[in-house]
Amino acid sequence: MDSIIARIDDDDKYGTNDVYKAVICPHDDYAYAGGLYSKTLNGIKAKTIVLVGVAHKARNFDLTDKLVFGSFDYWKGVYGNIKVSAFRNELVKKLAEDIYVVHDSMMIIEHSLEAITPFLQVKNKDIEIIPLLVPYMKNDDMITMSLALAKALQEVMQKHNLQYGKDLAIVISNDAVHYGNVDWGGKDMAPFGVDSTGNEKARKMDLEIIKNCLEGEVLTSKVKQFTDYTVQQDDYKEYKWVWCGRYSVPFGLLLANNLNELIEQQPLTGTVVDYRTSLNNKHLKVNDLGMGTTAPANNAHWVGYVGVVYK
Repeated sequence: MDSIIARIDDDDKYGTNDVYKAVICPHDDYAYAGGLYSKTLNGIKAKTIVLVGVAHKARNFDLTDKLVFGSFDYWKGVYGNIKVSAFRNELVKKLAEDIYVVHDSMMIIEHSLEAITPFLQVKNKDIEIIPLLVPYMKNDDMITMSLALAKALQEVMQKHNLQYGKDLAIVISNDAVHYGNVDWGGKDMAPFGVDSTGNEKARKMDLEIIKNCLEGEVLTSKVKQFTDYTVQQDDYKEYKWVWCGRYSVPFGLLLANNLNELIEQQPLTGTVVDYRTSLNNKHLKVNDLGMGTTAPANNAHWVGYVGVVYK
């Protein structure tokens, strides 16, 4: 991991005095997105991190409309084991049983959070995490469950005298558009085509979503608009615009914002760190480190990434 950090551009490693309460961070290959991980997470100063992840394989376990927690006490980390905070169990006990499930099998196979933890651990070897996954979920359920979780989290924070941002922060995992017509399991995911014009239209669609939904003051209406962009209106389990964070992003934003409203009686404000793609941004060399890439990066197959920070 030290070698990865050493290869990231200085501009992406530059520290900040700002303290972020929440961020949206990519989870794709370090070769493609390593710099944006670093730049996005620079302002996460808290020891306890609520990790809001994607449940890519939720269909395998018929998981829907419930938050997914694990029962593990530790996660493996590049700098030693990462402790799962004891606050997780306190939190879960405060939730109604019909809004969550403990599912270790789902947690084990999910990759959207484990990719983020090394960048948190390199900043603080003593971090503790509260990981949860968001499977298929209706917008109305997101609103209800995010408020319930925010209220429970506020109670835990009050009990232990934790400050939002300083002591506890929220990291939301997401990769933006998955675009192209090759190596997507036989699917054509390039509605604009894969020439330079089509790829630019796809990039602009991502930027439109980011501007309209993720930037500036967090509003429930903007979060709903994000869902309208990314999920089919007549079937919330199907993609409309392929962001794998189509559930983790809106739920995570509602959770983070509800918590701020409960504590400070005002909404969070989001600032875009950067938008990049595996097609256009500079790649880190990783093959000599025994690492590689999980997918190609070309006109017919690429992924977008956005880093957004909230204060």
